[in-house]
Amino acid sequence: MQPVLRRLWLAATSLLFMVFSLQPLLAHAQTQSRNAAKGGYFQNDGPARVTPANLDLVPHAVPQDEPLIRSANRPYKALGMRFSPDTSYASFQARGKASWYGKQFHGRKTSSGERYDMFAMTGAHPTLPIPSYAKVTNLKNGKMVIVRINDRGPFHKGRIMDLSYAAAHQLGFVKSGSADVLVERVFPVDGGEQIATRPEKLLVKSEKPIYLQLGSYSSLSGAQARVRKLSRKLPDHHDDKLDIVNQLGAYRVRMGPFRDATAAQNAAREAAEHLPSTPSIVMS
Repeated sequence: MQPVLRRLWLAATSLLFMVFSLQPLLAHAQTQSRNAAKGGYFQNDGPARVTPANLDLVPHAVPQDEPLIRSANRPYKALGMRFSPDTSYASFQARGKASWYGKQFHGRKTSSGERYDMFAMTGAHPTLPIPSYAKVTNLKNGKMVIVRINDRGPFHKGRIMDLSYAAAHQLGFVKSGSADVLVERVFPVDGGEQIATRPEKLLVKSEKPIYLQLGSYSSLSGAQARVRKLSRKLPDHHDDKLDIVNQLGAYRVRMGPFRDATAAQNAAREAAEHLPSTPSIVMS
């Protein structure tokens, strides 16, 4: 065989060998693609083997004025991306894709330290405070849920939020795996079951003065020790607002009064920079 023909024959043989060698990999990739189209789940995730029959009756989360969890709200990295959680009372609204996570994570610790319950109304968000609350609306069918944010994620550029299985069920996208949604942060209104999407409506107008509660103690000496410690940690301009009040047998350390809810929120944010958690807003 002439050298040129020999080289052509070897090249053709090598090409055929490569094609046949790649066929199993191509078939595997096609199978994976078909599985995804049929609703395949990442890392064996998916619905539980036994799903409660009353998921439609799981109540929405009720927004509460909760102290933030300091460890869950620090800047962090995930999959090569940087995230800085927003610990303010700022309003938030975004549109995008939401997905859900299920049995693979059921019972595992969330970023808040709580155990993930796929049958509760919870959600994961990269930057919303932990804990906080969000109203999620499925833009295709108009269904809405309110969830408590207690976890971080998703870290996929095409997703803005991960929801519990129960929340995705009530929004009607368990089978499709994702949905176009509107996410709005919500706030409690005067401690009731009403909600507000704007932080200035966090507390309704009231004749009662507004305070920040910084501790509750069974003894006066404990409350006094707390005040001394706070005086060292907090900026000096807060000193004249610290006091102790005896309510229902407990000595409560508080800061205030403040002229309105906005002033109280601003003071709470400033205090949170020097304390382990954000103070609670109370009306007295």
